[in-house]
Amino acid sequence: MIDETLPLAPPLSVSQWFHARTPITLDSLRGRVVVLHAFQMLCPGCVAHGIPQAKEVHRQFAREEVAVIGLHTVFEHHEAMTPVALAAFLHEYRIEFPVGVDARTDDGGDIPQTMRAYGMRGTPTLVVIDRVGRIRMHAFGSVEDLALGALIGRLLVES
Repeated sequence: MIDETLPLAPPLSVSQWFHARTPITLDSLRGRVVVLHAFQMLCPGCVAHGIPQAKEVHRQFAREEVAVIGLHTVFEHHEAMTPVALAAFLHEYRIEFPVGVDARTDDGGDIPQTMRAYGMRGTPTLVVIDRVGRIRMHAFGSVEDLALGALIGRLLVES
């Protein structure tokens, strides 16, 4: 049974997509569990744990059931973390799942739009969204693989 009081995930605000033929929306992913991994290229925790974990979830679960989405959300070192640098990073780290570049804010602030909408404290941040679009996990920092796998498994069998 799904708790109707859980918040719906805000839409993604992405300025550019990598590894996606068309822009991705959460509405287009309804019916699947979505694992959203927010990262920065220069974040040690992202490189050491978050990205390998996202790659493994992408490898282990059927694409029709679980969608892994990367969100490159730059809130510091803007000059170094350009889309060109991100393309090279995705190639070098063999990241095959879709990755969106979090859109900058119109007010010139350092916190990108999706990061702000989700209330993320930094990177890595992991957000798990159920089949109907409700946030079921929102975690800053490292999440244990077993805990994440168990949650995904529970969400896949929920009706």
